[in-house]
Amino acid sequence: MVHDADGIPDRVMHAFARETRLSETSFVQSPEAGGADYRHRIWMPTGEIPFAGHPSLGTAVAVAQARGDTRAAFTQQTRAGLQPVEVEVAGDVWRAAMVQEPARFGPVLEPGAVLACAGLDAADADPELPCQVVFTGAWQVIAPVRDLGALGRARADHARIAPLLAEHDAIALYIAVPDPEAGTARARSFLATVAMGEDPATGAAAGPLCAYLAARTGVERLDITQGVEMGRPSLLRAALEDGRVRLGGDVVVVIEGTVRLDT
Repeated sequence: MVHDADGIPDRVMHAFARETRLSETSFVQSPEAGGADYRHRIWMPTGEIPFAGHPSLGTAVAVAQARGDTRAAFTQQTRAGLQPVEVEVAGDVWRAAMVQEPARFGPVLEPGAVLACAGLDAADADPELPCQVVFTGAWQVIAPVRDLGALGRARADHARIAPLLAEHDAIALYIAVPDPEAGTARARSFLATVAMGEDPATGAAAGPLCAYLAARTGVERLDITQGVEMGRPSLLRAALEDGRVRLGGDVVVVIEGTVRLDT
């Protein structure tokens, strides 16, 4: 993420995000909304998005570090609204959690068409849980499959994923194997382009998965393992609080530096 981003033109933020080729690149600006501590602009290589989970957690940690705090509670302003974020340092690891936007449920989708985007077919779909577009800050296509075998066989077909996501203004195709009785899920997240590829941890999709399962199965706590198949395992912890998803996990700072932008 980039501190002190007031005055950086949108075209430069977008160019910087394309240069990093990260799933998301964050820019911190002065807030415009009352009650916000900072404005959080989030860019993918394809353009700005309204909200993202992991950048929100990481940015809050970076803001706390810059202010010399070891524990902090912020309200960030994104295009999706205002979200509370809490962070606390524990040794070399930070703990971070945020409250996402109230869930909204979009259309139920035909599973064969959705799963074909990942090289699967309708027989791989979870027989009880349909594919659906869900929002807790940004729209995601939630696609439950029947078992870990199907999840492991999934291969992104970006020529199909891109138009599917564009049709629903969604960020990711989130394929998951939920176990509501255990309160767990295993997931994979495919983004729109080959350059962005697969995401090892997608907080903005884990929140919708939690809200989706709460609405359909009654489970209100969910531990989501993601990134295993790409050798970058992550753990996201989600829970319903007053009708909104609270999502958190660990944050580790791996690099710091100075960026000089030619505006």
